[in-house]
Amino acid sequence: MSQAPERVKTDVWPGRPQPLGARFGAGPDGTEGTNFALWAGGAEAVEVCLFDDDGHETRCPLEELTHEIWHGFLPGVRPGQRYGYRVHGRWDPASGARWNAAKLLLDPYARAVDGEFSLPPEVYGHDRDHPRQDIADTVRDDRDSAPFVPKGVVVHDTETWVDDVRPKTPWPDSVIYELHVRGFTMRHPGIPPELRGTYAGLGHPAAIEHLTRLGVTAVELLPVHQFAHEDHLLRRGLRNYWGYNSIGYFAPHAAYSASGSRGQQVGEFKQMVRALHQAGIEVILDVVYNHTAEADERGPTLSLRGIANPGYYRLAEDARRYTDYTGCGNTLHVVQPQVLRLITDSLRYWVQEMGVDGFRFDLAAALARSFHDVDMLSPFLAVIAQDPVLRRVKLIAEPWDIGSGGYQVGAFPPLWTEWNDRYRDTVRDYWRGALPDVRDLGYRLSGSSDLYAWGGRRPYASVNFITAHDGFTLRDLVSYESKHNEANGEDNRDGNNDNRSWNCGVEGETDDPAVNALRRRQLRNLLTTLLLSIGVPMLVAGDEMGRTQRGNNNAYCQDNETSWIDWSLVTDPAWRPLLDLTRRLIRMRRDHPVLRRRAFFSGRRQGPEGIRDLGWFTLDGKEMTEEDWYAPSRTLGMFLSGRDIPQRDAKGRPVVDDSFLVILHAGDGPVNFPLPGPPWAEGYELLVDTTREDQDSPPGTVHRAGTAITVPERSVLMLRTLPLADRSPADARQNGW
Repeated sequence: MSQAPERVKTDVWPGRPQPLGARFGAGPDGTEGTNFALWAGGAEAVEVCLFDDDGHETRCPLEELTHEIWHGFLPGVRPGQRYGYRVHGRWDPASGARWNAAKLLLDPYARAVDGEFSLPPEVYGHDRDHPRQDIADTVRDDRDSAPFVPKGVVVHDTETWVDDVRPKTPWPDSVIYELHVRGFTMRHPGIPPELRGTYAGLGHPAAIEHLTRLGVTAVELLPVHQFAHEDHLLRRGLRNYWGYNSIGYFAPHAAYSASGSRGQQVGEFKQMVRALHQAGIEVILDVVYNHTAEADERGPTLSLRGIANPGYYRLAEDARRYTDYTGCGNTLHVVQPQVLRLITDSLRYWVQEMGVDGFRFDLAAALARSFHDVDMLSPFLAVIAQDPVLRRVKLIAEPWDIGSGGYQVGAFPPLWTEWNDRYRDTVRDYWRGALPDVRDLGYRLSGSSDLYAWGGRRPYASVNFITAHDGFTLRDLVSYESKHNEANGEDNRDGNNDNRSWNCGVEGETDDPAVNALRRRQLRNLLTTLLLSIGVPMLVAGDEMGRTQRGNNNAYCQDNETSWIDWSLVTDPAWRPLLDLTRRLIRMRRDHPVLRRRAFFSGRRQGPEGIRDLGWFTLDGKEMTEEDWYAPSRTLGMFLSGRDIPQRDAKGRPVVDDSFLVILHAGDGPVNFPLPGPPWAEGYELLVDTTREDQDSPPGTVHRAGTAITVPERSVLMLRTLPLADRSPADARQNGW
């Protein structure tokens, strides 16, 4: 419990309005201290409140106001000091004004946060328990919230990242691995117990070894900005596990720190990034700038609402309410200069001082809205495009929100890549037998040119994925047809009902060996399809070894073994072959530039032999016609020519690769597929056969062009083309040539 505050006036020097936040350094006479600067448009007064280890509060009025920024320099205030703000102003919810100085507010620019958010009635700016709930949010609550909210921590910013330690992996060469810092490390036997669930755990050699052996080039971390748990979860004894409830855009989430929360989390995060970089792995952050943890008008007053509610949030025509394009109660008003600055300052901070390599923007369409509609010329996208720091890092859009016109897949400008949910849905439908024809599958396998071949965009604009944190795991996708979210406490109403899954005949886990064999084959089909498709593949941590959430497709509140990776699967005989196949496919992708194309296929006949850079074949081994694309089919052949890659290496030499034939067959019985003959190829060597459990070594079987091979039910075959001259006489005799 905080003690009676002490007010200090004489020791507050004028300070500077820039930069925003609490910045430790030298004052005008060389005296060390901290400069505090807070944008609070419309406020009447601001106090910075310092807290000692016993919770004693010292309030220091900031009396300098420059362009709506309240600022002051406090000599003697050093790194490790805990602080917050009290902002005075009008209480008039009908006009959007919700100032309440009884509520201690987190600095939006705080570099570190100490303490947990709890949500007792005192942290709400209004009387949450008012007998008239229809007007409760209009009645001010004057109880002090300081004892119940975390504090910002003054941090000494000392490091600008050295560019030469970054992997700088080109987009076409990238393989993204989406993981949760806590869930990835909590059960890893090679990580010391005291480091599990932390940044230090992810930076530990045992964790990095799995990533490097797998072959991924980047980790995409679920939110690591400081976030808060929702009240409805806390009441049910649950917690926000995923972290899509941000409240501090500069602060690493303190609960993931093994070293402390008084600024130590900042150094620990940097060390994690450095360790990953040294292993050649980039770090991409999943960021949530579309809304905050303050929710709607009935939510708590933690930061922006109490600083300048009308200046930070999109308010409805009835300014008492919020415009909600996110489904989380509020939407940040990115058109406002101060909000745009908050976001871009945060992004630059994570790049320049924390060392990260890119961002995946949650509900990016909400950020691209001007005043109402999604606008690809919006201030946010325009600022990113011209920013000398941000335009050089990886930018991934989740290209939708829940508002009208919010679905924008394929619409973001050339600087951006996008999560391609059209890829996800098409591949899922194909392998469960629900795709009416193969036309859409052809687009998805070849880079989604129908979505991205405009404005100079390239195939790597498509981030291809089959699963993500939100939804079934890959194993659950072939084991459940219905969600099983009862543990979330919402009567199984939460989570998506459109899963496009197939349980292979039995709902949930089973001991039936035939069903389990089919499920494992389907997993191999899905992973092989993903890793042989043109574009940037994204895997979800644990899918490569059969992680299950027991049918929960919305495990956002399951901070337990439901969500944590079970590392015993690595050595489980049933699942180790899947891991081996994934490693092998990623290695093949790395070794063959034809699978990492930097330009879309032309589809035209090229060169003296007149073959296409991309060929499509029907079940009878003939090139596809226009009519074939619209005909019902469960089989598709895709020929990738390694002789027609429009790309040169670093010394200007043409890039030449092997050519491959990939046959996908989703039917429930075997088929005969005639292999295309000259000029496509004279022979084929089988490299991948998803009917085989053991993929440690390639099958190596050689087939003569023109002969029909048997393609087993529900399988993918990948064959490398061979001219006859490449085979020995013994090979020819063995194969009847």
